[in-house]
Amino acid sequence: MDCLCCWSVSKPSYLLLLFYFFSFTAKAAFNLSTISFDEGYSPLFGDGNLVRSPDGRSARLLLDRFTGAGFISSRMYKYGFFSANIKLPGYYTAGLCVAFYTSNADAFKKNHDELDIEFLGNTKGEPWRIQTNLYGNGSTGHGREERYRLWFDPSKEFHRYSILWTAKNIIFYIDDVPIREVIRNEEMGSEYPSKPMSLYATIWDASSWATSGGKYKVNYKFAPFVSEFKDFVLEGCSSDPIEEFPSFDCYETDARLESADYATITPRQRSAMRRFRQRYMYYSYCYDALRYPVPLPECVMIPSEKERFRDTGRLKFGGSHQGGRRRSRRRGRGRVQASTSEYDPDM
Repeated sequence: MDCLCCWSVSKPSYLLLLFYFFSFTAKAAFNLSTISFDEGYSPLFGDGNLVRSPDGRSARLLLDRFTGAGFISSRMYKYGFFSANIKLPGYYTAGLCVAFYTSNADAFKKNHDELDIEFLGNTKGEPWRIQTNLYGNGSTGHGREERYRLWFDPSKEFHRYSILWTAKNIIFYIDDVPIREVIRNEEMGSEYPSKPMSLYATIWDASSWATSGGKYKVNYKFAPFVSEFKDFVLEGCSSDPIEEFPSFDCYETDARLESADYATITPRQRSAMRRFRQRYMYYSYCYDALRYPVPLPECVMIPSEKERFRDTGRLKFGGSHQGGRRRSRRRGRGRVQASTSEYDPDM
């Protein structure tokens, strides 16, 4: 039985056990201070397809046949914690990409950094998938994608998605469960993101790659597609990208960031992360021998995972969010491609 526990249980009981596992094996909710939209963000593109709530505490991004939408943090940050509660569109969502990511592509066009959480839509009745990725210093030829399924329906209710970025490590979270950690090492060199970045949120037409390698496209019969964002968190030191040295205030902010509760993975959280990856991760670049005959330097190879993923090196990826502003579904296709394979086992 492919499960997280060794008991023999019925399917309903098993799903209930999964719910309680992810609800209680991670520690209690993080101590977060939320901000309003106007306190931290500005519209990026989409005009009327970005809709703020009357109280300014939430925003909706819509995709229709004319345009997607997006917003951007009003400042750039060198290291930080970026988080929001997000609810995704439902029903038929093939070809959609909802992205929550950091980037500095507008400031560093040839050597940008990027940290991605991308939600990839699917056909009716099939689940959303999530992809995490990172680039450093323009390393778009070295995609570091991982893909996962979820233990819940992200179109039914809000869940918190977060990115922690410090000088030492990067952690991606779903709610309070860490799903991926990248620890900086010397071998990564400049491919570890290290320049100030802005936080972006976008919804756009990624029909060329997002669902089954581009086989299933966005169907605008079901438009508008609506993604919702609330309970925004921006923690970090705002930085000028052309400053050679950070201010003293940034050293203090970085110290607070690295001492926050979300900056340390407890033993119980690490156990939750291991079980999540065993159960829900279905692709990791570390085991993709077709792309990387020699694994990238930060990869920690686990024999059981290597065997499980040995035939998964056939996905199609969208690459970097270089350029950022997808003003229409046509322009949204100009994304840098990291793979040209036509096969995608997502379905």
